[in-house]
Amino acid sequence: MITWLAPGDPVDSFPPPSAALTEPNGLLAAGGDLGPERLVFAYAHGIFPWYSPGQQILWWSPDPREVLIPSEFHRSRSLQRALRRHPPRMTIDADFAAVIDACAAPRHASPGTWITAAMRAAYLTLHRLGVAHSVEAWRERELIGGVYGVRLGAVFFGESMFSATANGSKMALAHLCDWCQTEGIQMIDCQFANPHLRSLGSRALPRRIFLEYLRRWC
Repeated sequence: MITWLAPGDPVDSFPPPSAALTEPNGLLAAGGDLGPERLVFAYAHGIFPWYSPGQQILWWSPDPREVLIPSEFHRSRSLQRALRRHPPRMTIDADFAAVIDACAAPRHASPGTWITAAMRAAYLTLHRLGVAHSVEAWRERELIGGVYGVRLGAVFFGESMFSATANGSKMALAHLCDWCQTEGIQMIDCQFANPHLRSLGSRALPRRIFLEYLRRWC
C-alpha cells in the first residue's frame, strides 16, 4: 500500500523513502499538491513527483538512485568534435520557460509528456524563487538543447533535458557539469538509470547512501 496525501496535509506527511514499493520501483505516495514548500521538502528527502496526465500526483524514491558526479561526466569524441567545430553559446537561466516547454514537447519515441500544465506552473514558481534552474545551448538565436532541475545546497536534481539538434542535450549537460563544479555542487540526481545516462557517466547509488549525501549536502 502507498500513502495518500491530501492537498492540505503538512509538507512533512510523506512516509520514509524506505516504505516505497519495489514494484513499481520507488512508488511512495499519491496525492497532495505541487506547492513550492512541499516540492522543496520532497527533494531534500529524496522524493520527487512523476505522473501522467489524468493521474493523481505520484511521488517516487527509487532504490537504487542514479546519479552523475559532475567531474565524472564523459565527453565522447563526437561531443568534443561538435563543441570544437560548432561551439554553442551557453547560458544559465536565460529562458527557463522555453527549456521546460521544449522538454514537454512530443518526441518521436514518446508522443506524450509527463510535464503537465500543473508541473510546468510548479517549476516556473520554483524558478521565480531561485530554486529551479535551466541550462541553455544556443546556435545564434535558436535554442538547440537544454536541461532543467532543482538546486538545493550542493545537489542538483535533474528533471528533464531536450535536443533540437544532434548533441544538443549533451552540450547542455556538459555545461551543467562545468557550472556545478564552479558552484561547488557535488552531485546531480538523475533519478532512474537508462543507457543514455550511463554512456555519459552516471552510476547507481543505494538509496540509503543517496539519502545520506542529501543530509550532508542539502
